[in-house]
Amino acid sequence: MQAGDVEIDLLRAFIAVAETGSFTAAADVIARSQSAVSQKIIRLEEVLGLKVFERTSRVLTLTPDGERLLVGARKMMVHFDDFLRDIREPAAVNLLRLGISENLVPTQLPKLLSRFTKLYPDLQLELTTGLSNDLLADYEAGQLDVVIAKRKKSATAQRGRVIWREPLVWICAKDYEIEPSRPVRLVMMRPPCAYRAIMIEAMASVRREWSSACLASNLIGVQAAVAGGLGITALGTSFLQEGMRIIEPSEKLPTLPTTEVAVIGDEARTQHLVQPLVSLLTEGLMSSSSLT
Repeated sequence: MQAGDVEIDLLRAFIAVAETGSFTAAADVIARSQSAVSQKIIRLEEVLGLKVFERTSRVLTLTPDGERLLVGARKMMVHFDDFLRDIREPAAVNLLRLGISENLVPTQLPKLLSRFTKLYPDLQLELTTGLSNDLLADYEAGQLDVVIAKRKKSATAQRGRVIWREPLVWICAKDYEIEPSRPVRLVMMRPPCAYRAIMIEAMASVRREWSSACLASNLIGVQAAVAGGLGITALGTSFLQEGMRIIEPSEKLPTLPTTEVAVIGDEARTQHLVQPLVSLLTEGLMSSSSLT
């Protein structure tokens, strides 16, 4: 077979496995058996002549080729779903009430909105940014159609479709030095904040003393305080800015978990709008991650 023989259902299976992180969960998403999903991935790799997943007994991760394929596959599915929608019935949605976690605002939102409005120039967009918990509450109240939010990766089932995973790292100013004999100075947002809770939990796990060096009202304030040398914070690698550095494991800080970006509200009525958003956002996140 050649690359041109790739079937749509192979790409759907691949996207489902990449987004859920397992063959079992992907089987539920596409309503197939686990063995059928596994066979589709094997067939996809044979057709492309590429290895798209690294498999161990505990972890399933995308290879670099798999990451490139995920971006392209999502784009292709957007066009294919648009094609089917146009045949079946024209889209009636002309207003999208979108909520985006403020953690994505400084790095991804401007470029995302610019590219999205070029795809849908006639769409009216109502944009809300804020903390993930507040956005989910607005969604439950019927005030938002779609929420794109960051959250801590959990072993238990959570709402929404995961579109990106990123490890958290400790970040500080380039010339900042941690004094082992003194409490760690943390830069945090005011509660409720998932990153704040993660940092406090991490320090407690190793019984490391800490103090609050700065409480900021938003992510921009956190980044400014860290760049100014007030203390350290926990963020994804995509938030690293000029004048900052990632703190090395040799500096003996507790290990941090992985965060996820999830989409909540990906329903049939808005799916033709959400899929391009997801494709553009993940492409931007991948670009930011590779730069760091």
